[in-house]
Amino acid sequence: MHFRSKCEKCKAAQQRSDCDMVTPRNISKGQLQVHLQGEGTYECSVTGLVFEVSEQAVVRYSVLSWSKYAAFLQDSWKFAGPIFNVDVVNKDASVLKSILFPHSLCLADPENKLSFSVLHIKDSLPLIEPSADHTGSHVGWRVSSLSPVGPVFRSGQPMEHHGIVLVYKEVGRNNTFSFRVYLASNNASDIKDIGIQVRRASKRFMKIDKPPICNLDVRKYHLISEPEGEISPKELKFTFEIVELKGYFEAFFEQPPPFTLSLIAENPDETVWSATIREGDCEDKTVTKQRQRSGGRKRSNSASEEEIPNKKPRCMDESDGNNKSGGKDLTDKQLLQVAETLGQEWEQVAIYLDLSITDLDDIKAERQSTVAMQKLKMLGLWRRRRLGKATAKDLLSSLGDLKDLPVETHQLLKDTAVP
Repeated sequence: MHFRSKCEKCKAAQQRSDCDMVTPRNISKGQLQVHLQGEGTYECSVTGLVFEVSEQAVVRYSVLSWSKYAAFLQDSWKFAGPIFNVDVVNKDASVLKSILFPHSLCLADPENKLSFSVLHIKDSLPLIEPSADHTGSHVGWRVSSLSPVGPVFRSGQPMEHHGIVLVYKEVGRNNTFSFRVYLASNNASDIKDIGIQVRRASKRFMKIDKPPICNLDVRKYHLISEPEGEISPKELKFTFEIVELKGYFEAFFEQPPPFTLSLIAENPDETVWSATIREGDCEDKTVTKQRQRSGGRKRSNSASEEEIPNKKPRCMDESDGNNKSGGKDLTDKQLLQVAETLGQEWEQVAIYLDLSITDLDDIKAERQSTVAMQKLKMLGLWRRRRLGKATAKDLLSSLGDLKDLPVETHQLLKDTAVP
């Protein structure tokens, strides 16, 4: 996610040509796609990327982690914004004339002389290519070829960033409240890296949505709370090294909310960010959603929720598989036949079947499982969750808007749906 800058000082420097705002489709884990209708300039509403195309085009792109490419930066070059992997579907890359990358630097001070460029990974080798131009919000680049690419800069003095503060609450503690408060520059690669770190933590955390945007520069910051809690470390210095390490404060409270967290900058002392954590913010949304889903279900016995999907209704047995809609749920053999028609787009199929990213991660985490078996397990999970409503017609209907659905898959489901 790319948060819009609210820096009043930079507004004058952020002006650029008018462009059409487009909302991308999330076609797979972390991969976005936009259909650009014709020649013109378009801005992605999610990432802030701006594309200039010479004709109609379908563009796919995803945010990459800067930590993977940090070793490619030498000679005082620093990250200026997110790095992306960009591709044009079914057309030559030349239809994409230029890309404007969002950056997180505050350009309000005219004395800061910046040299923007673009890190372009070409044939697995890093190239520093010149930028076309830049504004207070974007760095332009004339497309030479498509591969991982992102804005970088070199400056002889510290720079102020449009920054963010992200708050995560530890889930599972009883009668206590523990938080992580992250500082980072406002770019999607940093946000992605923080999300990865949180997911890999030994404890489980949930994100608390609070206005994140502030300005950060190279100086020390400390976090205070009202009422007072235990906060560690006492201070953090915001530097590129801290950004790369994803530094954070830990805040611990024994009393229930509300309480207010404030980020204080030193020299001079000023409050750059503040948020109040309330009781509703600390409620585990995953548990709430599970209760809401289970609350509407009528159960004929006291079986656990995990047991129910594996039980067949008495009105449907192995012999006919009839459901209330008059069709038959797909059998294991039929699901296997469907799975065999799917290629690399099977993860997109899972998203269209309302499976979550966590579901996909769990399926792919089984190391002994082949890709063919992962496809089958994905379809089997969909069938279990829709017991009695998992016919070929149901599956075809759910995938109706998926443009990348193989013709073979569509025809197989269409033929199977015919009585």
